[in-house]
Amino acid sequence: MKKLTKEDISQEVFDLYDDYAYNKIERRQFVEKLSLFAVGTLTLPSLLSFMTPNYIDSVLIKPGDPRLKSEYITYDSPKGGGKIKGLLSQPTATKKKLPGIIVVHENRGLNPYIEDVGRRAAVEGFITLAPDALSPLGGYPGNDDAGRELQKKRTREEMLEDFIAAYEYLKSHKDCNGHIGVVGFCFGGWIANMMAVKIPDLCAAVPYYGGQPTAEEAEKIKTPIMAQYASLDTRVNEGWPAFEAILKKNKVEHIAYFYEGVNHGFHNNTTPRYDEKAATLSWTRTIDFFKEKLKKK
Repeated sequence: MKKLTKEDISQEVFDLYDDYAYNKIERRQFVEKLSLFAVGTLTLPSLLSFMTPNYIDSVLIKPGDPRLKSEYITYDSPKGGGKIKGLLSQPTATKKKLPGIIVVHENRGLNPYIEDVGRRAAVEGFITLAPDALSPLGGYPGNDDAGRELQKKRTREEMLEDFIAAYEYLKSHKDCNGHIGVVGFCFGGWIANMMAVKIPDLCAAVPYYGGQPTAEEAEKIKTPIMAQYASLDTRVNEGWPAFEAILKKNKVEHIAYFYEGVNHGFHNNTTPRYDEKAATLSWTRTIDFFKEKLKKK
């Protein structure tokens, strides 16, 4: 049987997966609607398999990479979930204090993709912390479906406190120079925006296809922002013009990139929504932005 590629799949399937991945429909509804696209050799099992994240073959910086010291730590989040687990990564060869990056997961906990992103940022010369907001519920359960169900049991406001606490932990770390940025994806993109609202000293925020703050919240932002958007992601993109207007009015440094012809989740190389060109370019821009904004002054 011919191996499926994303060119074999209609945009409607990607939109349907987006609805499922971000809790607009339940799994039963997703499977029922997906079955309508199973025609001929394009079977329902093959579609389900194709849309499921492939973590085993997608890791770019493997655990145990000799360039990094990477370990799980636990920090306190008294206003959030209490004790939060996170993956702390930093280069092994650097002796000086490093700028820090908080890496914020999607709506399913600290899965292998986000751990990989934490390591990818660390090899660029940063100390990174990728927390797991599912820690109070036992942590990422090993698959995204169960992770989504667990994350729905927590409020995003409480989870925001967990990432603010991660900022405080990293800022005071003996190997960090105190200059911290944040990058987040989808739910994590909203967290990145909200950390810019809540933390006056945050040096940089890079939300990937993240929901925007309210107008009242956006008025509080001073942090430089680089927003990364997918052109096909109209659900999230429609909030950008109002957000941008407030940033412009308040003379907050910002830039937004819209990557043509790609879907929400284009940076995630474990799913067929991945777009290598857009992911590579956006990540280069992200790292360059952090290198500029997190310099020790």
